[in-house]
Amino acid sequence: MRATVTEVRTSYVRADVVEVLRASSSRVDPPCPWAGPALCGGCDWQHASLAEQRRLKASVIREQLQHLAGLDLNVVVEPVPGDLDGLGWRTRVQYAVDAHGVAGLRRHRSHDVVGIDWCRIAAPGVVELGVPSLRWPGAATVEAIAGSSGDRAVVVTPSRRKAKVGAPATLDASVMRADPKGGIDPVRGRPGVREHAVGRTFWVGGSGFWQVHPGAAAVLTEAVLSALHPEPGDLALDLYSGVGLFAAALAPLVAPRGAVIAVEGAGGSAADSRTNLRDLTGARVHEGRVDVVLAALGLGRAQVVVLDPPRTGAGADVVRRITELAPRAVAYVACDPAALARDLATFGAAGYRVDWVRAFDLFPMTQHVECVVRITPA
Repeated sequence: MRATVTEVRTSYVRADVVEVLRASSSRVDPPCPWAGPALCGGCDWQHASLAEQRRLKASVIREQLQHLAGLDLNVVVEPVPGDLDGLGWRTRVQYAVDAHGVAGLRRHRSHDVVGIDWCRIAAPGVVELGVPSLRWPGAATVEAIAGSSGDRAVVVTPSRRKAKVGAPATLDASVMRADPKGGIDPVRGRPGVREHAVGRTFWVGGSGFWQVHPGAAAVLTEAVLSALHPEPGDLALDLYSGVGLFAAALAPLVAPRGAVIAVEGAGGSAADSRTNLRDLTGARVHEGRVDVVLAALGLGRAQVVVLDPPRTGAGADVVRRITELAPRAVAYVACDPAALARDLATFGAAGYRVDWVRAFDLFPMTQHVECVVRITPA
């Protein structure tokens, strides 16, 4: 192939492919006209078949686990049930807005805005909102959300603190404004959306976290429960609990004598979690940093733990506090293989082992992948 160098660093060089001289048998034509060099940076693997994408993701996970944790494990990236072509899955899309009020997507490794007709990986409910076809004066970004309940919403972030922003009156969705401190001010309609999962309805306010693939909640919950095998009477911890998805699945299984403690650092998500878990006896929500909350609670033992940290991982302090509670099983949910591997090395040093790793293709057409790992005492 021929490539143009775009960036030179001490340890690596970046380049854009400008001509393919001999194509791999796994190379395909990108299904989106906006994917490619100098175009949208969201889907970086549209030129590879889905099977090849999953093979490459599995190899990345294996390499990181070997290099950073000394683990030699077989990894297979599983497709999400119902996902046939890797398109139309993203239920939350954040559009950037240019100086003319045009909403589009960021150019690859740039803040420039690429105007598009519609995003090929966006879920139908997001596409139907038609954000790129509307004008958004005074906005920096517009997030379009399509909940599994049928709720639809947009969250508008102003370009300046006092900028007036709104949404076209014809837009069939709730509208919210993001304030400078990260809060949400409702403009019209509900200040969030409802999501359906594990036989329950969850409230997710504003831009609160919810997995963007519509099949993610089900497959991740199934994997977590199969890793933990929770029993009546267990004390279960749901760390970095978000709006309470895993805590809600655990609570009925440890009842009536057991309990679930959910810990979440984001105030909005913690408040949503209290709402979502309020009918579940024995479910308690604590807001704050996970290591600080665990220290303050002074727990002597926890039987099972769900660990679902942000992309940067849990870190050594949190891992050590978990192992001090001597759980019989930990289910680690991770979206970054390198951060996962670093934390698994800390678990290993504390006398824990990895039983198995499952990986899920929750982000087709991109390099991203989600893992669930079962960790038990060695």
